[in-house]
Amino acid sequence: MNSEQTPRQGPPRRVAGLASRLRAPVLVQFIKFGIVGISNTLLTFIVYTLLLKVFGVFYLAASAVGFIVGATNGFILNRKWTFADHVGDSLTPVRWAIVQGGGLGINELLLYLFVDGARLDKLLAQAFATAVVTVTTFLVNRAWTFRTDASSLSA
Repeated sequence: MNSEQTPRQGPPRRVAGLASRLRAPVLVQFIKFGIVGISNTLLTFIVYTLLLKVFGVFYLAASAVGFIVGATNGFILNRKWTFADHVGDSLTPVRWAIVQGGGLGINELLLYLFVDGARLDKLLAQAFATAVVTVTTFLVNRAWTFRTDASSLSA
C-alpha cells in the first residue's frame, strides 16, 4: 500500500458505532437502573435471607418485606440518578408505589409458582423472580413513573 491509499475502515468504525449505541438514553438508563437494582437486590436478599433463615418467617412474607426495603431504596436512587431528568410532580411517588405494588404481586406469584409448583430452592426461586420483575418494573417506571414528556403528565 502506498502513501496515497487509505486503510480500510474496519474495526475502528464498528467500535465507534457500538460506542454511540451504548450512549443511547434507554441503554444508559437501563444500565443505571441495573446498578441501582444491584443495591436493591442485595438489600432484598439480605432482609429475605435473615427473615427466612434466621427468624423462620414464612417465605412469602419474608420476600414481601425484603421487596419493600429494596423498592424504597430503588425509588430514592432512581429518582435522583437513573431518571434525574424526569418531569416530576406530586404523583410520582404514587405512580412508583403502583408500579412497585404490581412488581411485588408479580414477584410473590412467581415465587410461589417456583417454590410450590416447580419445587425450586427458595433462594434460587427469588433470584428468578427478581430477574423478571426488574425488567418489567424498569419498562413501566421509564414509561410512566419517571417519564420525561411533560405533556403526558395528565395521563
